Amino acid sequence: MTALTAQMSSPSGAWRLYIVDGTPDWPTFRWERSGPVPTVAERRAVLADLGYEMVPGADWSWIEDSRDPDDDSTPVLLIAAVAVRSRGAVPA
Repeated sequence: MTALTAQMSSPSGAWRLYIVDGTPDWPTFRWERSGPVPTVAERRAVLADLGYEMVPGADWSWIEDSRDPDDDSTPVLLIAAVAVRSRGAVPA
């Protein structure tokens, strides 16, 4: 079973968690708040509701992005990512 990536960002103020699974309609959850950042426990519960779990030993990592990569004065967009798999998947 190949690991997928779950990502979380807040491009429009509210936090959104989504599974990058190669389909046109990624499994997604949206928190209707801009802060605080959803806790790891909240993210884990949402992953479970979407049918996924973190790969054992995986940790969330954060990167910075920009709405306009050619203009470093635009607001920073934070993106969190973690490796996930379908719940109950047996490691290969």
